Amino acid sequence: MLKIDIHAHYLPRDWPDLAAKYGDARFPVIHHGDDGHHRIYKDGKFFREIWPKTWDPQERINDYARFDVQVQVISTVPVMFSYWAKPHHALELHQSLNDHMALTCRNYPRHYAGIGTVPLQSPRLAIQELERCMDQLGLQGVQIGSHVGDWNLDAPELFDFFEAASDLGAAILVHPWDMMGAESMPKYWLPWLVGMPAEQSRAACCLVFGGVLERLPKLKVCLAHGGGSFPYTIGRIEHGFNMRPDLVATDNFRNPRDYLSRLYFDSWVADDRALRYLLDTCGVSRVMLGTDYPFPLGEQAPGAGIAALDLDPSEQARLYHGTALEWLGLTAARFK
Repeated sequence: MLKIDIHAHYLPRDWPDLAAKYGDARFPVIHHGDDGHHRIYKDGKFFREIWPKTWDPQERINDYARFDVQVQVISTVPVMFSYWAKPHHALELHQSLNDHMALTCRNYPRHYAGIGTVPLQSPRLAIQELERCMDQLGLQGVQIGSHVGDWNLDAPELFDFFEAASDLGAAILVHPWDMMGAESMPKYWLPWLVGMPAEQSRAACCLVFGGVLERLPKLKVCLAHGGGSFPYTIGRIEHGFNMRPDLVATDNFRNPRDYLSRLYFDSWVADDRALRYLLDTCGVSRVMLGTDYPFPLGEQAPGAGIAALDLDPSEQARLYHGTALEWLGLTAARFK
């Protein structure tokens, strides 16, 4: 059975050193050490270690083959978003990443599709790069962060970007980043364990309550990490909508629960019972295989969560590839 992982992070082995070029240490840089370690630095400090499977397309193909997964939908690592940077500086980085991603997809068309990245701090440049991704590079859409600086995803400044994405049929992957409250919870990896799910609920609520999804019914948005805490707290969110519409339903009067059938979600929730709840709540047709590869917080055996459920073949097919093909606007023939 065709299996497509829609949440697989990818970087080039090297990218432009914009920290040196523009004298701004906030840009991420890569150091390849003599000790065989590959480390990303940001703000002059160690950020994370990565491995050759982050950038080596054949190693990744071989790694996935162990789990009978044939296709990866690659997207950058959120630290590369750089939404804080001057727009044209960020655009330089995004274009480099997108060009590299497109090259991999062209060289390995049976194994890769791509979701690019855009400098959302400038919606005009973001639309320009989105159009280039779709029309020139052959990518299927773009990944964006759960917020952009002080803008949540309902910000009026971002609506033209979402409208352009809808018009182009672009797949949008919303990924948590720059997690809220990180300064107040520095221990125990809490920004990743607590902040990430909250960021996704923040993004979903803003798209719903801000009327973005209501005004753009064809917009194809997937929330990574199973939607974070959004699907699991929809009861509380709906209750707030019903009991305090004066505070919640100010920009959109439709029940937030209605949008569970409009959004897409990846399957990586780290708990079989949580995945079952996600399917029961949002529907099999809204969920697709996603792993957060190749990082430790991701699913270590791609597709294992889906395989653990007692699903019939048609439901498995939908989760393994059917929903993904719909979201990406592709057919299975693309990978034969």
